[in-house]
Amino acid sequence: MSCVETVGAYALRSIGIGERILPKTDISVCEQVVLIGSGLLWNIYLAVIAVVLGFFFATALALARSSKALLIRKPADWFVFLFRGSPLFIQFFFAYELFSLLPRAGIEIPVGFTTVTLQTSAFTKAWLGALIVLFLNTSAYSAEIFYGALKAVPKGDLEAADAFGMSGIVKFRKVTWPVLLRLAWPSYTNEAIFLFHATALVFFSGFPAWRQKGDALYYASYFAEKTFNPFVPYPIAAAYFIVFTLMIVLLFGRINNRLNRHLDPDHRPRLSYRPQLIR
Repeated sequence: MSCVETVGAYALRSIGIGERILPKTDISVCEQVVLIGSGLLWNIYLAVIAVVLGFFFATALALARSSKALLIRKPADWFVFLFRGSPLFIQFFFAYELFSLLPRAGIEIPVGFTTVTLQTSAFTKAWLGALIVLFLNTSAYSAEIFYGALKAVPKGDLEAADAFGMSGIVKFRKVTWPVLLRLAWPSYTNEAIFLFHATALVFFSGFPAWRQKGDALYYASYFAEKTFNPFVPYPIAAAYFIVFTLMIVLLFGRINNRLNRHLDPDHRPRLSYRPQLIR
């Protein structure tokens, strides 16, 4: 099979399109590059969905932590403390065991005139169960970033908004929210990068690959086992992660420039990637 034929057969295999049988003998570098790249689609899916949903939930958590109401502030504080204080790897295993206890037939929810059955079998699959864990984890870390930025919003800006007679919602939308994003964005960029890297842990967690439709690490591990040479598949997977990390830096850098477009280019905050060795 030529390299072009390999791309056509395996490029979308991780999402169920193409050849079902993995190569077992005479494995070429092209097959490894294509299949590991195919598995990266799952890593991108997990990262993008978790970041997008976590962004809005983290904003709500940051606002809840700044609330004066104890019943609103304390649950948000404990949520952030719980997910920031425990290792992500343990969160994966705990969530899988918890989801495994759900009844396989589903949970029946009465809605008055009828009963709706909530299917629970998908919660033990990586595409949903692992996604929930990543979403909750990044929400906690992002909430801490946003909360710190919220506290750093200059009081002069808020007083100026009050002087103009802005209501609470208008002041938040026109003043607090834009300033918060400008202050938090460099740190939030690092959180988005780390979350993408954290998707590699899904392979080692309790969430299984469904019908051999695994992520990049799934295929890299498969080829390392079949070829007895880990120095080809794992560097290929690392190269894919590096390329996508550069894409995140470029995308978030453009957003950062957009947020600070009113500032002089020489005084705009610049993004810098600071890898976290310990989560």
